[in-house]
Amino acid sequence: EVQLVESGGGLVQAGGSLRLSCAASGFTFDEYAIGWFRQAPGKEREGVSCISSSDGSTLYADSVKGRFTISSDNAKNTVYLQMNSLKPEDTAVYYCAALLMGGLRVVPPLDTKYDYWGQGTQVTVSS
Repeated sequence: EVQLVESGGGLVQAGGSLRLSCAASGFTFDEYAIGWFRQAPGKEREGVSCISSSDGSTLYADSVKGRFTISSDNAKNTVYLQMNSLKPEDTAVYYCAALLMGGLRVVPPLDTKYDYWGQGTQVTVSS
């Protein structure tokens, strides 16, 4: 059974940091790209960042470039999202998702339809 479990969300003041984790199981981790997405109340879900588990290449949304860093620990089947300099507009439920890449060593666009999704973790940034 495929599982993606997010953790690390919480309440933080503006300017603070959080590190989200996405623990994956039930599939061959390095055959997938893992992405982070977020959805704020009343807004559409948006892609935040993704990483190719096969070669570590990454992609970021413009809104988080320079503040967020995605990384992967393939030995632990876990992807992290380090979020620094958080802003109130970063408040959202954050989801991780997995996309089978079929051996392609590329990072998929953030608007790609992913195969598997986690349940999400709430991030709230107070002003």
